[in-house]
Amino acid sequence: MAKSTTKDMTVGSPMKLVLGFALPMLMGLIFQQVYSLVDTIIVGKFLGVSALAAVGVTGSITFLLIGFCLGVCSGFALPVAQQFGAKNYKALRKYVGNSAVLSVLMALVMTIATVALCRNILVWMNTPEDIIDLAYEYLIVIFAGIPATILYNLLAGYLRSLGDSKTPVIFLVLSSVLNIGLDLLFIINLQMGIFGAALATVLAQGVSGLLCLWVIIKKFDILKLEKDDWKLDNHYVSVLVNMGFPMGFQYSITAIGSVILQTSVNGLGSIAVASMTAASKISMFVVCPFDALGSTMATYGGQNVGAGKIDRLTKGLNAASLCGIVYSIVIYIVLHFFGENMIHLFVSADQVEVVAEAKEFLLINALFYIALVFVNVVRFMIQGMGFSGFAVFAGVFEMIARALIGIVFVPVFGYTAACFASPLAWVFADAFLIPAYAHVLHKLKRRMAKADSLQAKGNRLE
Repeated sequence: MAKSTTKDMTVGSPMKLVLGFALPMLMGLIFQQVYSLVDTIIVGKFLGVSALAAVGVTGSITFLLIGFCLGVCSGFALPVAQQFGAKNYKALRKYVGNSAVLSVLMALVMTIATVALCRNILVWMNTPEDIIDLAYEYLIVIFAGIPATILYNLLAGYLRSLGDSKTPVIFLVLSSVLNIGLDLLFIINLQMGIFGAALATVLAQGVSGLLCLWVIIKKFDILKLEKDDWKLDNHYVSVLVNMGFPMGFQYSITAIGSVILQTSVNGLGSIAVASMTAASKISMFVVCPFDALGSTMATYGGQNVGAGKIDRLTKGLNAASLCGIVYSIVIYIVLHFFGENMIHLFVSADQVEVVAEAKEFLLINALFYIALVFVNVVRFMIQGMGFSGFAVFAGVFEMIARALIGIVFVPVFGYTAACFASPLAWVFADAFLIPAYAHVLHKLKRRMAKADSLQAKGNRLE
């Protein structure tokens, strides 16, 4: 095992550990969003507003289904982090082998089902007739690429669980450059249209996954599995399912609200869809630090719970929250003054209505970014502590908020109401998560105290 590629987060300053782990992850997330942004910019500039709206209309359903896969992969990595913290490498490898087999099965089922139902899904979502064919052309490629998405996220999750947040970043940078090059080749040179944009994204994701696999095979002796590790074991499968699938359902439950909201926005026409698409892409880019802090908390929480160092959990949570709050204030100021310039990257300045609506969405969301900080750091900390099922309820609250806006307020107040959907979802989730963290922390302390008491009693009997 290459010691330089792993990181023990159970010792040392929580703030230094959080920053040291989150910054490389942030770079990876930024590059991941860069090629998503470039993809959207090229589509908007070279294929037009209709193509931009077609990509945007697929966003919520992609989040629903792909998000489920991402959540499950993240959950599968949590027992690996816990066993690494506990220095139980035999169990660690069993979790890796069992989760890999489960992931292959999930990839097959998800890909077949989504490709078969792709057009039906777009029809059910009330997709505008002028963009439904373009949306189908884009979405079916994304669905066919689900195995590539699972491959990268599962392997990157393993690496992060061992404290290595740098390797996945390096490969995301390489795949980002590849994606941009393929975008230009497929869309501009080969005239492949929106199909080419989707294909470039899938191929880039697949390359980053294969590179992660190569590094794991070459450099991580701790992850070299034996034949027995690949055999499904009821105990390991049960733990993985209880951690992975709740996280997947959490993403999906959250996304159900987004699908309902997107369906309502679709009814406002392709201009509204294009506006929200442009603003959402910018928002997804600037919130990368929150995602990085959240993923950091999952690994930090998992390792420290595995090591029995419960007292370090809140210290790490406070450090991550402070970083997120400071960034929230800074990025709001940046968006206030330069948000419109960013929107011009996606649409021409003469698209006055699209620019105005996109800016409105962007600034309203930015006002509530502090609430989003806690959604990420508290939720992922709870998951890292081993309470993935408990954290699912946060997704339920987010779903309720977005569905409420989509069903009740968008038909009455129009586009402006849609701009408040995510902020309301974040506030609803925080109302559950903050007291939930206090509850599970208390529960974990009692569990650890009971285990210590039993061990002490056993020592006395000996």
